[in-house]
Amino acid sequence: MGRVAAAGAVLVALVVLGAPPAADAELSGVFQEIIKSECHFINNTERVRFVKRFIYNREQYVHFDSDVGHFVGDTPFGEKVARYWNSDPEWMEYRRAAVDRHCRHNYKLSTPFLVERRGERGAERVPSSPALGM
Repeated sequence: MGRVAAAGAVLVALVVLGAPPAADAELSGVFQEIIKSECHFINNTERVRFVKRFIYNREQYVHFDSDVGHFVGDTPFGEKVARYWNSDPEWMEYRRAAVDRHCRHNYKLSTPFLVERRGERGAERVPSSPALGM
């Protein structure tokens, strides 16, 4: 691999990983879109909130919040996208069902590993003292 190709690969990796550009450096022209899904659990699954964020070039332009029940535009372009997505009732029903399909389903799968084992880890630990550590 030549020096130019290696430098290009490193630059792409830094941009994709989200490294900030140098103070006086110009942007490379490489753009990225990130979609993040988040589940917020309040009192186990009694109250669950699903948020899906759409980010382009480190700027969130539209997001879906299950508490609101529809897409909300965060930029002028995001408002157009939100209007388009909100106009499709089938797509919106699919998105609203994400709370059950994505959040509650995954909570049930991960509960034995996250919640129920908290007490077990503390009970299994050996008391730490200088004599036992050796």
